[in-house]
Amino acid sequence: MQRLYDFIRRHPTGVDTFWAVVLGGISLLWAATVPVGVGDKWTAALVVLLLSLVVTLRRRMPEKMLVLTAALGVAQLALDIQVNPADFAMLVIIYTVAAHDRSPWASRLALVGGLSAATLAQLRWPMEETGTWGKVFFTVVLSVPFALAWVLGDSIRTRRAYFAQLEERATRLEKEREAQSKVAVAAERARIARELHDVVAHNVSVMVVQADGAAYVLDAAPDQAKQALETISTTGRQALAEMRRLLGVLRTGDAPESGEYVPQPDVQQIEDLVEQVRHSGLTVDFKIEGTARQLPSGVELTAYRIVQEALTNTRKHGGPEAGASVRLVYFDDGLGLLVEDDGRGSAHELYEDGGADGRGHGLIGMRERVGMVGGTLDAGPRPGGGFRISALLPLKPAH
Repeated sequence: MQRLYDFIRRHPTGVDTFWAVVLGGISLLWAATVPVGVGDKWTAALVVLLLSLVVTLRRRMPEKMLVLTAALGVAQLALDIQVNPADFAMLVIIYTVAAHDRSPWASRLALVGGLSAATLAQLRWPMEETGTWGKVFFTVVLSVPFALAWVLGDSIRTRRAYFAQLEERATRLEKEREAQSKVAVAAERARIARELHDVVAHNVSVMVVQADGAAYVLDAAPDQAKQALETISTTGRQALAEMRRLLGVLRTGDAPESGEYVPQPDVQQIEDLVEQVRHSGLTVDFKIEGTARQLPSGVELTAYRIVQEALTNTRKHGGPEAGASVRLVYFDDGLGLLVEDDGRGSAHELYEDGGADGRGHGLIGMRERVGMVGGTLDAGPRPGGGFRISALLPLKPAH
């Protein structure tokens, strides 16, 4: 059945031609057996064929076929060719013209012509056996199909225009959403870049500490070496303070800093994060598998942020009875993360929602973070309800 429907949609002119042949055959048979009036049968047959042509070409050139139908109607009145089955083409062309919004004048002409057709036919071939009111009633009854054909066609036109507007709006919203996603990606990348700058600053501070320690272990020219190393330490601290000052200028809208350096979150702080979430009322099961060891700063920061955003979205969208589980798995070549919940949150909410601190962009931010360290991320609904986020973060950065 679906194949037949698809064939009809792909070949509208062929379908119209089929019905035109059926209508023409019935009308010619009727004209051969029933008196058609003063006009001879050949003229009646020509009118039938032309009305069949109207049905065939109604989609390709509706305005021209409407004009041809009006001319054939006048010819029937003038040549005394009474109403026959081929006149059904008038209803068809009225519907077709009303369903198209290309020519408003054609739609109005179709309505006026259809409503006047029954009246003109009654005046040309009056029903002698009925009274005045009977003629009026019969005329009104014959006018109803023409009015219904026009109303149906106009309703179809309005419906098509409505759906066209919906499609246009959906396309526009999709483009706007893509643009917003690009902006979100750019904003998240900028934020990640700032945090990575902080990680670099942390490493510089470690270098400063190491320089301080080296000042106490050198034996050759200890006084001068110590003075030089102290100068390096002082210069490093000044450079660190200057870099943080410049980054503070770039961080427009961020909260003012106290001036003290606060290390970026790492894997060890995930357990503290889980405890904070538990105190807020969310049940969280936390496990670590494998041998814990020191990881690159970018990997640790990424792992912490993924868990933070996942638990935040569970708390926001999972519902009052939701529970979550967090698994950290240390592999030989990477760190695995698995965060699951049994709440009612959806991927759409997680995608649209802000990050854990109100500035992230859900899955967009997660994917950007994982991509920055060369890892992979898999997120989606769990079988039976809830949501699952799985990430694998390599120990070595991607080249």
